Amino acid sequence: MTLASVVGQPRAIDALLAALRGGSVHHAYLFAGPEGVGKELAAVGLAQALTCPEKPNEGCGSCSSCTRISKGAHPDVSWLMPDAQRVERGLAGRSDIQGTPSREIRVEQIRGLLERITLRGLESKRKVAIVVDAHTMNPQAQNAFLKTLEEPPSDTTLILLASAPDKMLPTIRSRCSKVHFGPLPVQLVAERLQKERKLDPQTAELAAVMAGGSLGRALALDLDALAARKDIISGFEALEPGEVGALLRWAETFGASRELAEQALSILSMWTRDVSLAKAGVERLANQDMLQLAQEVAARTHETVLHRRHALLEKTKATIVERNAAPRLQLERMLIELLEGR
Repeated sequence: MTLASVVGQPRAIDALLAALRGGSVHHAYLFAGPEGVGKELAAVGLAQALTCPEKPNEGCGSCSSCTRISKGAHPDVSWLMPDAQRVERGLAGRSDIQGTPSREIRVEQIRGLLERITLRGLESKRKVAIVVDAHTMNPQAQNAFLKTLEEPPSDTTLILLASAPDKMLPTIRSRCSKVHFGPLPVQLVAERLQKERKLDPQTAELAAVMAGGSLGRALALDLDALAARKDIISGFEALEPGEVGALLRWAETFGASRELAEQALSILSMWTRDVSLAKAGVERLANQDMLQLAQEVAARTHETVLHRRHALLEKTKATIVERNAAPRLQLERMLIELLEGR
């Protein structure tokens, strides 16, 4: 794979290719956008283009240099990510890390990276550093990294990948050339799901919509949860104010784990979108097999309530995922707020 072969992100890729052709590659890039939409593939492609001996400023994707970059084994291309991700990817064993693998990038890791990129390249004139989930740098790590951005090593390109760039210091963001990566087209994700997970077209499209245009999330989607979406939706719509027992049971069922809660909230966000479309007279929904229920809910629910519902669903999901909050408790709070607003 080369930079030019990254699909679904034409504006981002065209901007990077133009910089390569014009000899105006920035010393630091911030690839910002949702998870699983091609940021890391683009970073690999850019690193290949900057170091490839066969096709300089383009990358051939097949020479020894390009192949080793794609495998994370090139001496002049450094990778940095939280220890927890290294374990999840099989790049490190649990026994290789003292204590619980951190989901933050720590200052010690940044210092180690800075030591590596200040050395002369072994094979290429240019060195590249790819920082995965750069938004997880803790404050000390960000301050240490900022010094490097202010006085970057010569012949070095830094590529920061972030799905939550607002968590980074404004001074770091301002010193990087920002490249935006948006959600992938639903049809593209659905086609990949049909090919790689052997899903039927309707299920593939539903999974693509629920994944929010993220191929990574779509490929990792729990199909059991997808199949159970009718129970999640019908149970949610059956809840009524004052039925505390039913509310607590629903929260207990889908708050049993962080993953289950996140998927239930994603399903309900998509369902709320369907109800809003039904209210506008649209009959082509993501949950096409639940069109009748969507129309019934739309008829009895005011638009402002639907907007409020969607906002609460997204807020609850963000609190669970980003703040490591207790899933069951957050679902209970959300349901109380929603039911009070009906």
